[in-house]
Amino acid sequence: MSQKSNIHFDISERKILLRIIDIASVLGLLYLVGMVFSFDYFRIDASRWMWSIVLALYLTVFATIFELYNLQKAAKFEIVVQNIILTSSVTVLFYLLTPFYTPELPDNRMQIIYFFLSINIALFLWRYAYIVLISAPRFFKKVLLITDSKSVMPILEALQKSDPNYKIIGVVDFDHQIRNYNLPEDLQRFGSTNIAQTVADNQISEIVVATPEAEAMTVSLNNQLLSLLEKGVPIREYTQVYEEITHRIPVQHVERDFYRYFPFSRSNQNKLYLFFHRILDLLFSVVGLLFGLIISPFILIGNIIGNRGPVFYTQTRVGKNGTHFKIYKLRSMVVNAEQDGAQFAAKQDTRVTKFGRFLRRSRFDEIPQFINVIKGDMSVIGPRPERPVFVAELSKKIPFYEVRHLVKPGVTGWAQVNAKYGMSEEDSLEKLQYDLYYIKRRSFFLDISIVIKTLSTIIFFRGQ
Repeated sequence: MSQKSNIHFDISERKILLRIIDIASVLGLLYLVGMVFSFDYFRIDASRWMWSIVLALYLTVFATIFELYNLQKAAKFEIVVQNIILTSSVTVLFYLLTPFYTPELPDNRMQIIYFFLSINIALFLWRYAYIVLISAPRFFKKVLLITDSKSVMPILEALQKSDPNYKIIGVVDFDHQIRNYNLPEDLQRFGSTNIAQTVADNQISEIVVATPEAEAMTVSLNNQLLSLLEKGVPIREYTQVYEEITHRIPVQHVERDFYRYFPFSRSNQNKLYLFFHRILDLLFSVVGLLFGLIISPFILIGNIIGNRGPVFYTQTRVGKNGTHFKIYKLRSMVVNAEQDGAQFAAKQDTRVTKFGRFLRRSRFDEIPQFINVIKGDMSVIGPRPERPVFVAELSKKIPFYEVRHLVKPGVTGWAQVNAKYGMSEEDSLEKLQYDLYYIKRRSFFLDISIVIKTLSTIIFFRGQ
């Protein structure tokens, strides 16, 4: 059987495609505008090559901050329109104010309007084409899932929520129990006797094996998969796919030989990385504290009106290697908020004051934690430090929970910019998955990505 492949794009390919054509479409339209109209502000030629590089850099950075490369949102035109306007506005503003490497401000201010409109039109046209063509079902990756009946729904929800173009079209019903579960109507059920024919008839792009029950993985089923693998059909293990698509570690699906599966990032022991990481910690902390001083009059007035009590509060948290330290924060809850004992914060927690809610959503309540960073208790980036009582409780219920204490806790982190606020054991599990992904893949590139995503969280007021 020759595998007939259908065209599809992986997550990384689509993000690269978006970035490249964003830049190409903007520069291309600006070049055409300069050729056809009397537009002298921005010219593309050999003597002005730096102009294009600076514009491309600004466009990429601000498009990332304003979530133009979030694939879930990139497929929704109404969200894309809003984010394009934000991206182009800030890009043009920074470009106009950058000395030396960009053109001087033109005498005719209409040139700036042409520049702004050209960037918007180029992005609008390309992103509309992306939604209509690339995000269309014809480019979905068609996946066949092999798993036990109990795991079908969690797998479907996890994978397709993270990547709408990753389409599980069918599942191999080898235990004859799948029909007992409330599955989507468009999910097909296939037998396990002739998987090769199923792959050929449905143009399957990939088979995912989600570690089904041992007795179900018969010699016949294994031989069929081996034969398909030899014929070029990609067959992947679920935990690898999950990590790649969701950027989380599926600890609930990993056996107790976790350390064999989980190679820690070399950056955790790399002296050069740790040195520069510490330097950046200090730089960010100084900038953060200076910003805190600038807005301190506003904070004091807001606290007097909306909080009525101490401005700061301290709390014991668990740090690197399980050591305890005192964390500093701006108070956002009523005084004596936990007189009945420690408890998770709720979504509409009545203990949070009106001004405190603003502090949380803006992340201003975290500013005093830069003192902890300077002291060495925390880093700017890392897993959020949790309270000892919750650590003791969650460590008993969630496997590998204490692994997150192998690195310094952070003011922000991979879990903070991706997961919901920890209001339950389920939320804590999700946050742990993100934290372990960070520890496993820790790098300068990932740190930069977290900083940019944190800016997005602050700009879109998503703090909790």
